[in-house]
Amino acid sequence: MSGISRRNLLQAAAVTAAGAGALGAAGGLAGPATAAPGGSGYLVGAGKGDMTGAIAGQGMMGYSDAEQVAAGLLQRTWARAYVIADAATGERVLFITADIACIFTSHHTLLLAELAKRYGGTYNVHNVNINATHNHNSCGGTSWDYAYVLAAMGHRRNSLQAELAGLLDAVARAHDSLAPGTVELGRAELHNASANRSRQAFDRNPRADKRHFPERIDPQVTALRLRQAGRTIGEITWFATHGTSLTDANFQIGPDNKGYASYLGEQRDSGVISAHAQTNAGDMSPNLWLRKMAPGGPTADNRTNNVLIGQRQDRAGRTALHGAQAMSRTGVDSATRYVNLADVRVRGDYTPHGKAVRTSPAIMGVASAATSQEDNTRSQLAILQEGFRNEFAMALGAGARPTVEPWISDSQSPKMPLFPLGLMPPRTWVEQTLPLQLIRIGDLVFAALPAEATVVSGLRIRQVVADALDVPLQNVLLQGYSNGYSQYVTTPEEYVEQQYEGGATLFGRWTLCAYMQEFHTMARAMARGRRADAGPRPADRSGLQPDLLGAPPADTPMPGHRFGSLVTAPKRRAARGTTITAAFCGAHPANRVRRGANSKGYFVVERRTATGWDTAYDDDHASTELAWIRPGGSASASKITVTWRIPRDAEPGSYRIRYFGDAKSASGRLTEITGDSGLVDVV
Repeated sequence: MSGISRRNLLQAAAVTAAGAGALGAAGGLAGPATAAPGGSGYLVGAGKGDMTGAIAGQGMMGYSDAEQVAAGLLQRTWARAYVIADAATGERVLFITADIACIFTSHHTLLLAELAKRYGGTYNVHNVNINATHNHNSCGGTSWDYAYVLAAMGHRRNSLQAELAGLLDAVARAHDSLAPGTVELGRAELHNASANRSRQAFDRNPRADKRHFPERIDPQVTALRLRQAGRTIGEITWFATHGTSLTDANFQIGPDNKGYASYLGEQRDSGVISAHAQTNAGDMSPNLWLRKMAPGGPTADNRTNNVLIGQRQDRAGRTALHGAQAMSRTGVDSATRYVNLADVRVRGDYTPHGKAVRTSPAIMGVASAATSQEDNTRSQLAILQEGFRNEFAMALGAGARPTVEPWISDSQSPKMPLFPLGLMPPRTWVEQTLPLQLIRIGDLVFAALPAEATVVSGLRIRQVVADALDVPLQNVLLQGYSNGYSQYVTTPEEYVEQQYEGGATLFGRWTLCAYMQEFHTMARAMARGRRADAGPRPADRSGLQPDLLGAPPADTPMPGHRFGSLVTAPKRRAARGTTITAAFCGAHPANRVRRGANSKGYFVVERRTATGWDTAYDDDHASTELAWIRPGGSASASKITVTWRIPRDAEPGSYRIRYFGDAKSASGRLTEITGDSGLVDVV
C-alpha cells in the first residue's frame, strides 16, 4: 500500500457508493495520598508523565491519512494528572488530560486495570476521567478498533505501552503529591483562536441555540487552579478549538496548539502542571482564515498557527486564573454509565419534532470520507465534497422527518452510507458500548462524552444537565474526547447538511438526542445522591491486531560512515536568533522508545561550563526538533538531522548537539550509539 493513502481508498469507495468505588477500598493507599473522611476542604495533587511513543516508522493519528507516517519529533506528548479529594467525605476525582488525538477503549481499559492493581478501589470507572487534547500529530495505532488502527497503518504495541506508562507516571506523581489545598475557579473569553468550519450546518440550528454563539464559536474559557499552602501546583484550562494547527503535511510527532499552550505555562513556572483541555470542539477550527481574520487564505505556515493559537490559549488561561476565586460549594461527585449507542430508544422529550426515535449501529458516511476540507491540505478527489447526502431521501422528506423503514436507514438518513462500521465482520470495527460520565468538583460540573461534539450539541447536553442539577449553565462543561472515542456528535438539524461532522456522526441523526436522554437521567440521579452501576463494559479486543508497516529491519550505517558519526556539521559560529543543523549516521528511532525520566531522549543541546557539559535544551524544547529519513533510498540506513533554532535569550558560549540512538543487529540485539556535533560558539 506504499504511496496509496487511506483517504484515497475511502474516497474511491465513496465514489463507488455514490454511484451505487469509595476511598480506602481494597488495596488501601500509601503515605501522603491518604485522606481520612471527616476533614474540611480539599486535598489536591498534580503530576506529569511522558507518553511519547515511537517517533518514526508508524502511522500518525488524526487525519486518517496512511501516507502520514511519523518521521521525527517536534515536541514530546505528555499526560497531566490531577487528583481532587473532598477531605470531608473521602470522595475523589482523578482527571487526566493527554496530549494525544483520541482516548480509545484500549487506553481506558488498560489504565483502569492497572490502577486497580496499584491502588485497589481508590480509582475506578466512576471517578477517573481521561481525556485527549485531540492533537492530530500524535502516535497512531494505539486503538483496538480496526477503523482507527487501519487509519494509522496498523497497531503499534510499543506506542500504546509508552502512552499507558506515561499516564501511570502522571497518576503516580499526582497521587503521591496529594496534600491539603484549595481549588479556585476562573473564567474568561477567547474570540480569536477558533473558527466554525461548518457554517452551513451551524446555520440550520434554531435561533434559540444560535443566539448563544453570535460569532458561531464558543468563546468560553474556564480554568481551575490547584494550590497547596498558597503555592500553585496545577492549572487546567478548558477552551474549544481543534488540534489541527499542525496540518496533515506535518510528519513529526508533536502536541499541537494545546500542548504548546501547556508548554508555555510550564516554562513560565516549572513547579506548575498546566493542562489545556478540550470541550465541544467538533466544529471549531484553529485556522482563522475561515473567519477572514487573517490575510492570505489558508494558513501556509502551520508552525506559525500552532504557536499563535497556543499563545492565545495560554494568555486566556492566565486571564481566567488571574480572577480565580474559591467556589461557593465544595465536594466532589462522579458517576459513569456504559451505553450501547448502536440501539438507544429515545423518547420524544429529547427530539426536535417530539417523536420517539432510535439510534442505529455505526455507519460512516460518504461526507466523512471527504474529510474536513477546511482543515486538510492534501489532495482530494474533486467529485467528493462535504455535503454529499442522499438527495432521494431528502426528496422523500428526510430533511424534516424520519424516513420509512428499514429502521437503520431511517436512523441514518439522509446520510449516504459508506462503511457500516458497526456491522462489519469479523467484529464491529468501532466500539459501540461507550462510557458516559458526570463529574462535579465544587460548583463545576462536567458531562464527559467519548466523542467530538459541535458547539450546539454541547450546549444542548449542558442544558439538560444544568436543568437536572439546578445549576447555572456556565457551570456545566462538555468534556469531550473522554474515556473512549466514537467520532462526532451533531444536532439533528446539523446532521441533515451532511458536512464532514454529520457524515462522521456514526450512530445516526438522533445520536445527540440519545446522549441528552442518558445524561439527563444520570444528572437527575446525581441530584438525588444516587449512582447506578456502570453496567457491562466493552470486551478486551487486544487480540488479532493488524500491522501494515512491520518492524524496522536491522540497521546498517550510511556508506562511508559509522553509527553516530557526523554527516553534516553545523556552523562553527552562530548568532542567537539563527538556526543550525547537525546530521548524524543514526539508527531507526523506533528500535527503542526513548521516554520517561530514565531516558536521555533522542538528543540534547549542551553548553560547556567550568566543570563540564550541562544540558541547555532537550528534545522537548520548542527550539529543537528531529527529522529521520532513509538516505539515498536505503532500506536499512538512517540519517538523523537535529535542528536548533537558537533562542535570542540563549547564554553566549560553546555548545554542542549530542545524538542518542539504538542500532539493531540482525539478531535483534540493540547497541546504544551516540553522536557529537563538535563545538558551536554562540554569540
